[in-house]
Amino acid sequence: MEKAIVIGATGGTGAAITEELVKRGIRTIAFGRSREKLERFADKLGNPAHLTLAVGDAMRPDDIAAQADGADVLFHCANVPYHEMASKLIPLGESVMEAAERLAIKVVAIDGIYPYGRKQMDLVTEEHPKQPHTKKGKVRMDYERMLFSKRWSRSKVMIVRLPDYYGPTANEASYLGSTLEAIAIGKMAFFVGNMRVPREFIYLPDAAAMVAKLADKDFAYGQNWNIPGAGLISGREIVRIAQAASGRVKPVIPLKKLGLSLLGMGVPVMKEVVEMLYLTEEPLTLSGDKFKRLIGPITATPFQEGLTTTIMALQESQSSLA
Repeated sequence: MEKAIVIGATGGTGAAITEELVKRGIRTIAFGRSREKLERFADKLGNPAHLTLAVGDAMRPDDIAAQADGADVLFHCANVPYHEMASKLIPLGESVMEAAERLAIKVVAIDGIYPYGRKQMDLVTEEHPKQPHTKKGKVRMDYERMLFSKRWSRSKVMIVRLPDYYGPTANEASYLGSTLEAIAIGKMAFFVGNMRVPREFIYLPDAAAMVAKLADKDFAYGQNWNIPGAGLISGREIVRIAQAASGRVKPVIPLKKLGLSLLGMGVPVMKEVVEMLYLTEEPLTLSGDKFKRLIGPITATPFQEGLTTTIMALQESQSSLA
């Protein structure tokens, strides 16, 4: 991998992957809709010479193709809000793949665990049956079929599956993003789901490091890859660590079906979270065996360190905006 383009470079996963590529000295094109957000992000990275900013709409393959400028790998990190997933996810993916097909470049698509449905293994490998029982899981299953379709003969694709994530670049699109942002600034926070059941979370800089390693391996394309986190942790423990790091203690309220449904009356995305609550009661835990066997060790920052770093970064970001 000599040059990469990151679609959705200012989002949670996109920003982490862009930062990792820049750190590795790879010429990187950060593609996004907002020049202001891209410029702010580049400032945070110190405006390195090997980072290029590209403004465009990922729903327009012409925009992507025009900005790719010799890239040999495309990281597809753009996403759509929960309440628009059924109507926009596959058109977005098709736009990205159409551009990649024209350019004949490799594609690394970042996705989640919804297509697996309810867990049938203690540690979920890439061979776990895909039997989604939710609307969003079925859409994500169709999305996988589209990505691996024989329509695309000139580009090679891999799908990298991440569990729920957190980190300095995570935002309100992630379950933990808004929770940690509120704790960092000393406001009352909401936590989606059961706070007692331990679940898997991945620290985004860890995920980005492992995704970059995968992207560099020709044999990794044409496959699914599961990327595990640093283990399991309960919501209560997350809150304890985050509040200790922030130095502020305000109430954190768990949001379950009723609370999400009520919030959903004014915030459509919250209503859409309800069907995914099963993952907070019967969480999936990803196996990293395939990655360890074929790529190398799992990068796993301890939760104490990752959450503390995240809170400090969020506080610094808030103070710079003040």
